[in-house]
Amino acid sequence: MMKAYLEAVERALEQILPAPAPQDPAASVTEAMRYSLLDGGKRIRPALVLAFCQLCGGDWREALPFACAVEMVHTYSLIHDDLPCMDDDELRRGRPTCHRVYGEAMALLAGDGLLTLAFETVLSFPDALRGAEAGKTLARLAGYRGMVGGQCVDLFSEGKEADLDLLKIMDQGKTVALIDAACRMGCIAAGGDEAVLSAAGRYAQGVGMAFQIRDDILDLTGSAEKLGKNTGMDAARDKRNYVTLLGVERAQALVDSYTAQAVEALEAFPGDSGFLRELALSLAGREN
Repeated sequence: MMKAYLEAVERALEQILPAPAPQDPAASVTEAMRYSLLDGGKRIRPALVLAFCQLCGGDWREALPFACAVEMVHTYSLIHDDLPCMDDDELRRGRPTCHRVYGEAMALLAGDGLLTLAFETVLSFPDALRGAEAGKTLARLAGYRGMVGGQCVDLFSEGKEADLDLLKIMDQGKTVALIDAACRMGCIAAGGDEAVLSAAGRYAQGVGMAFQIRDDILDLTGSAEKLGKNTGMDAARDKRNYVTLLGVERAQALVDSYTAQAVEALEAFPGDSGFLRELALSLAGREN
């Protein structure tokens, strides 16, 4: 299913954000938005939206607006995270970061443009009530109580001692929250009830924490060629992570534990959860 999901998402993103006409006064920012949004990537979050919609008995194609919106929010966060005032990265997905190509001001606007377009896209959902619920969910989990809050903790933890409790608070925000939004929005698209949303949230917690800890491992053991981004960045910024506190083996054991939590959460669903199970297991051992 992943191939079908990804192909559908790529087509939908291209339709939502088409190439600008040369005379368009907003052509520059549109090009910068497209540069970062349409450059591939794993597309894990939109795939989660579509998979949970299907698992809840919905037509996953109808959830494409939600899937695209989540990817827009994710991409905006990466553009801003790469800026000199944040992590000051030069490489993203194997290419120069947005601000390296278009300048800092245009990159800032590109992120703003994607964030606002995301909510326009969510609210285009045919069922207005479900669109509103999904928009509220995305706003809450991407905002200061979610992703933005986690990024804030991350920023101010540089050069400071951090324990496992602080790392979990940070990663629950900066990584898990948007994955949580994706899983829940897929359920919302299919009309899932509170029990379903809760189970989707438990899956997201497991997958999200496993993903982030595996990312910490790859920052030490991976290569820029495979990852498409610079490695060793946490050490360069004097940031603590799960590897610096636990070592690689214990950190990977934690990845496996969180992955098991995600797989267990799928037992609450009566449908075929094989795709989501295999996705969780594959992310636990990913090399890029």
